[in-house]
Amino acid sequence: MLTLSSALLLCGCGRSDAPRSVRITATVAAPVTASPPASAASSNATAASFYAQPFERKPDAAALTEMGRALFSDVALSASGGMSCASCHDPAHGFSPPNRLAVQLGGADMKQPGVRAVPSLKYQQDTPPFSEHFSDTDGDDSADQGPTGGRGWDGRASSAHEQAAIPLLSPFEMANTDSAAVVARLRRSASAARFRQTFGEHVLDNESLAWNGVLLALEVFQQSPADFYPYTSKYDAVLRRQATLNDAERRGFQLFEDPAKGNCAQCHISIIKRGAFPQFTDRGLIALGLPRNPQIPANRDPAYRDMGLCGPLRSDFAAQADYCGLFKTPTLRNVALRGSFFHNGVIHTLEDAVAFYAERDVHPEKFYPKGRDGRTAKFDDLPASAQANVNTEAPFDRHPGDKPALTKREIADIVSFLRTLTDGYDGHDLQRERASATSSIKPQSNVLAKKATG
Repeated sequence: MLTLSSALLLCGCGRSDAPRSVRITATVAAPVTASPPASAASSNATAASFYAQPFERKPDAAALTEMGRALFSDVALSASGGMSCASCHDPAHGFSPPNRLAVQLGGADMKQPGVRAVPSLKYQQDTPPFSEHFSDTDGDDSADQGPTGGRGWDGRASSAHEQAAIPLLSPFEMANTDSAAVVARLRRSASAARFRQTFGEHVLDNESLAWNGVLLALEVFQQSPADFYPYTSKYDAVLRRQATLNDAERRGFQLFEDPAKGNCAQCHISIIKRGAFPQFTDRGLIALGLPRNPQIPANRDPAYRDMGLCGPLRSDFAAQADYCGLFKTPTLRNVALRGSFFHNGVIHTLEDAVAFYAERDVHPEKFYPKGRDGRTAKFDDLPASAQANVNTEAPFDRHPGDKPALTKREIADIVSFLRTLTDGYDGHDLQRERASATSSIKPQSNVLAKKATG
């Protein structure tokens, strides 16, 4: 029997490469494609330039954090005057959306839909820049673990300040035409006085310097431990030996760890590593073959395909066929606070998300529509040329007619364990009530399947 101390390592996110070590999505989608990544030397030079800006006043971390906090919630920075970073990244919902929508509405008229589900911003503090060839294997640096890192569902932002620029400039988010428009709005906002107090009286006279200050403040705010990585879940209390898992949570943890059952820990690492508490993600990119989501307006165009790492929101890997369909593995911390799951928000309950792993290949008809030929159109959101990239490791190693890797009872137990990853545990075992509520999950239905339109 697995013990918490020896096995502490979601579901079936295995890859064909070696298991990944802990490295601390997906961001709001960008309106433009990304440029090819710079070399390591030029990337370092760019970072050095960003952090070496000559502000009149040199703010300390505390001042930057509070400035970033104010900007994060300032709707005046948007073209609509009604959207802030916090609109989609609600602190009360783990810096995730406060609703069940697959994509959020924004833009200058607040009517423009995004193209991807909004990820949590929590527990991103140690995310490495994107690399096609990542190694973090405690000694064996020869092991190429494949595409890993970066921020966003496709890893295109190398840092928190690069990520912060994306929603400010996206036409379906805060909808500023350029950085100068952001600074102009900042000059007129209630945040202007504080911004000058933080960076210097004349900072808003220099558009480039002010833009740098906006991104720097947002980046430092997102490095605030109390806000973004407090490690206050029940699971963290268990790691500190201040709490114990109840029976359902313990069974769920064991299933989470078991390579023959959930096999979750292969990508959603749960061990303490190098003295650091786990982030429940390896930051790698993987193709899960999710069903196409008809609730995303962009998907009304049958020619539109969101291929993740190979486009369309980044263009540098457009010709890399084996990258098509790969998306970042998100953290599972605070996952129980979400109302939509995966990069396209096609699933809306945690139970159904876990069931997808267990039954994608055993009962594909529960998740995918029927094609014109009457057969289940599996992996319908990917062109045939990219379907070979879809992961087939356990529990995705089964076929129609096989027994699912997880029973409904086992799915409920894993969900009970996942609820222990929610921050704000106060020492009272509220999870028992939730475990009881999920102990009799209704049979999975064809709620995700849709009829063919042709």
